[in-house]
Amino acid sequence: MLLEVLVFIASLSLGTAVLAAPTELVTRTARTSAPSGCLTVGSNGNYTTIGDALTALGSSSAAACIYLASGTYEEQITIDYAGALTLYGETPDTETYKKNTVTITHSISSPQAGTLDKSATVNVIADGFKMHNINVVNGFGKGIQAVALVGNADKLSFYACQFSGYQDTLYVKAGKQYYTNSKIEGAVDYIFGAASAWFNNCDIVSNGPGYITASSRQTIPDTTWYAFDDCTIKAASSAVEDGTVYLGRPWRVLARVIFQNSSLRSVINPKGWTTMAEGGTPLFYEYNNSGAGSDTSERQFESPISAAITKETVLGSDYATWI
Repeated sequence: MLLEVLVFIASLSLGTAVLAAPTELVTRTARTSAPSGCLTVGSNGNYTTIGDALTALGSSSAAACIYLASGTYEEQITIDYAGALTLYGETPDTETYKKNTVTITHSISSPQAGTLDKSATVNVIADGFKMHNINVVNGFGKGIQAVALVGNADKLSFYACQFSGYQDTLYVKAGKQYYTNSKIEGAVDYIFGAASAWFNNCDIVSNGPGYITASSRQTIPDTTWYAFDDCTIKAASSAVEDGTVYLGRPWRVLARVIFQNSSLRSVINPKGWTTMAEGGTPLFYEYNNSGAGSDTSERQFESPISAAITKETVLGSDYATWI
């Protein structure tokens, strides 16, 4: 009898837990209102510009968030908040960049601005910054360097975002950085810098002939990588001819890049990689890719590798605490 009572009590407790579980497992697939506690910008928001909202955060170091209502924000902003800051964009679907409704845009070249960093539409110098469902554009166009976003801090993460430019679109300048479900578009060296960066399930889109990556790793002890995992490498349109895009060239002598488990379309040149840094001995890898551009039989400057690399290798053993 005692055993039966204990079994009944245990089953009752388990049943209660099971009934409660679904409320904890619901995934939010749309973001059409501000998460609790966020400052709001845009339609019916507390602020009309992102810059005003950033100013309102002041010198606090508490975790904070800013919600951007649908719209185009013609601003150039610097993220230098002392605490963990998250920017959320309004969207009907948080899992993809394809339905983003928020764009931050500015148009200036690096020579006009004075430096690469100063040309950036969004300049991130705050550790732990996160961005969700926002498009970032430098609309300067062809001709010279013009950065959309520069990440010059540690443990940065970007979810379902778009970064658009032509030359030097995304400056992964320093620290560890994570990009997922996102789109990076450009033509010349459009993902470049000295950060260690992981790109997961991203569309890497060339809008002209050129070079996707320009890693600036330059010393042997430097542990940084660019890793493209489960990505699609393609042309923006049929106007970009097949074979006119290289996977990368070394901005500094010991560049290190891998494309793995990804789809490489016919826009990729059969040689795969090329040079830039004088005397460079880059480490360029490909593993388990598919598509018309994945044939490595004519590759140059490529090193062999026997297995895919891991997030831990690129982002550190604590990556799961900040992604």
